[in-house]
Amino acid sequence: MITDTLKVFVTVAEERNFSRAAKLLHLSQPGVSLHIRNLEDELGAKLMLRSPKQVRLTEAGEILFRKAKQMLALYEEAQQEIHLLRDVVTGSLSIGASFTIGEYILPAVLAEYAHQYPDVDVQVHISNTDNIVHDIREGRFHIGLVEGSTTARDVQLTTFMEDEMVLVMSPDHPLAAYKSIDPGMLQDQVWVLRESGSGTRAYSDRLIEEGGLAVKRSFVFSSSQGVKEAAAAGLGIAVLSRWVVRKELGSGELCEVKLKGMKLGRNLLMVQGKDQPAGMALLKFVHILEQYAKRHYADL
Repeated sequence: MITDTLKVFVTVAEERNFSRAAKLLHLSQPGVSLHIRNLEDELGAKLMLRSPKQVRLTEAGEILFRKAKQMLALYEEAQQEIHLLRDVVTGSLSIGASFTIGEYILPAVLAEYAHQYPDVDVQVHISNTDNIVHDIREGRFHIGLVEGSTTARDVQLTTFMEDEMVLVMSPDHPLAAYKSIDPGMLQDQVWVLRESGSGTRAYSDRLIEEGGLAVKRSFVFSSSQGVKEAAAAGLGIAVLSRWVVRKELGSGELCEVKLKGMKLGRNLLMVQGKDQPAGMALLKFVHILEQYAKRHYADL
């Protein structure tokens, strides 16, 4: 079917690499090359230029890439509507998630989703907030789930849950002796932070800036797991989602200290392209996500 060939073309264009596309599509590399060659013969135009480092789209390739994404989305939407006549939800669902959501919330949501809709093929990519928003704008995912906020104006943002942030540290840290402290006691502390572009890092930076806090030293990690382990080891203090640290707080590996007069929190957001059609697989996922958020918010 032409849709199979278009899917191969789009995957190569997104990956900028024939071998990676072949692996994702479970095809041989010669098979992928044949799809592209047949497509170029049919259209009478060169679509891709290969180089040792990556594949680049020609001007004709850029046009086809945009239209192919639209055609595949419409075909999938029609496929899902036809299957609804049999009360079956099928198709594919691609999700981009920031680390806190992707590692601590999404697995349980997807377990429920997969149980109810086993015929939907789900793919998840985990990265930081800035990268996920960028990929949504490029049309790489049906939906993005991120923490905090974004300055992007060409996407649709919807809050699906409030997230409680907590100040944590090793039980041996001097501040761990207090149940609550004045924010000024955070002056000249060593901080453990996420990398720039992370929603958690943006929140920590804003807390430090608004409090006028001087940072004695900082250590930067590219995952919340790394930040959590470093704080537990006594490297410094950190601000993380309660989702990330609730097991360690329960076991005593980390201590929570509250800030007097301050409630730490942020929104967790769904990010979608403004003109992107919402198929039934996506609509069902959003419904399950929202129901999960309502049930579990009270547990935090």
